[in-house]
Amino acid sequence: MAFSKYLNHQGIDIARGLIVDTSHINKFGFTGANTVGTATVWDGNGTTAVYPYPVAGIVSVSSSSGTDDGETIEVQGLDDQFNAVTETLTVGSGTSTASFSRVFRARMITAVNVGTISVDQGVNLAAQIFPNNGQTLMAVYTIPAGYTGYIAQFQGSVDKANVDVKFKLLCREPNDNGVFRLIGQWGTQGGNPVGYEYPVPLRAPEKSDLRVDVTTGAACGCGAIFDVILIKN
Repeated sequence: MAFSKYLNHQGIDIARGLIVDTSHINKFGFTGANTVGTATVWDGNGTTAVYPYPVAGIVSVSSSSGTDDGETIEVQGLDDQFNAVTETLTVGSGTSTASFSRVFRARMITAVNVGTISVDQGVNLAAQIFPNNGQTLMAVYTIPAGYTGYIAQFQGSVDKANVDVKFKLLCREPNDNGVFRLIGQWGTQGGNPVGYEYPVPLRAPEKSDLRVDVTTGAACGCGAIFDVILIKN
């Protein structure tokens, strides 16, 4: 069943929490700098092209502007047992109480950020929020422990014409020895968007890492969206 049909039939009930042990996450990202070559679709691609997957660690938050100090931010991810964890932190001071193994989203709570927000996992950058965005843009996600993810749809976009772009949807399962494998690939040129709705959703077991990479023929900004239905094991 295509995602649009799935949404029409059951999506509202999933969003309302009416389907037991079932939820949905929409991951959306955009490159934080014009990409040339290969990079992950996330805000920090200008600093680290391919998402680095930092080792588990305590999370801290800082800003390039002192105006943001004292504001609060919500950080979403997984703890060191790969269970879902969300913490509210203060920009410029304090650290998380939990050790995060993954960070896949952060959003400002008390004010939109003036500077570039950096979310560090241990000593390494795990997420960024560009000025005035108030939210990360990262096409990166990890299936929580105890759940199976079903990828229902993908979409990619480019902000410049006359550029060849290849989108790659990648998955690393827990037993893949650290190797990402390609589970979807789309090419586009001339700024045209690409998309696909899976008649039968792709299955991703618990603790699987998902991300979208792009390879570009010239400098451009790239966006990516994918939807995952989560069902408790």
